[in-house]
Amino acid sequence: MNKIPASDRTVGYYNERASSFCVSTQRLDMAHLYSEFLPHVPRGGKILDAGCGSGRDAIEFKRRGYAVTAFDASSELAKLAGQALDEPVQVMTFLGLDACDDYDGIWACASLLHVPRHEMDLVISRLTCALKLGAPLYASFKYGSTEREQGGRFFNDYNESKLQTTLANHPGLSPIKIWQTSDPRPGRQSELWLNAIVKKTTPPK
Repeated sequence: MNKIPASDRTVGYYNERASSFCVSTQRLDMAHLYSEFLPHVPRGGKILDAGCGSGRDAIEFKRRGYAVTAFDASSELAKLAGQALDEPVQVMTFLGLDACDDYDGIWACASLLHVPRHEMDLVISRLTCALKLGAPLYASFKYGSTEREQGGRFFNDYNESKLQTTLANHPGLSPIKIWQTSDPRPGRQSELWLNAIVKKTTPPK
């Protein structure tokens, strides 16, 4: 029986494959998602890329004139992302986030999907606290309704119903848009993603 926690195995997966993961994701066209998120962030605002992976999105936000902070749980990905971003990327999990009213937007693209469901409410509460009032949070998940491990990684899949149930626990967040997209990677267009943008409407209690 494998006694290593699923979260540690997932981090180990990315540490071992950091270079190949960056190559496979760095050049994906995410403009359709930026166009949904960035109109809710003030020009030049402060964005947190939470679980930044290769740093692809942080680099683009910086190029567009936003002030970007990034972190990732994988030390190897953080190192490579920091080199590409030309700024330090902190090695940290979502539970290490302790900011309050600090960010004009939080971007969690394909990162919250590795958070176990029993930790999700605490993680969302920390993300909500870190947002300024009225600021957006973007998140994306593989489409489904189960928790599972696949190929050495843990996934927490969401569909619209599961996500709405989770968001109901966070009255300080108001959904702006929840929608499906296809995977942008070649040969994987049949795989669906659930995307969500929510806005902080009241301070968390």
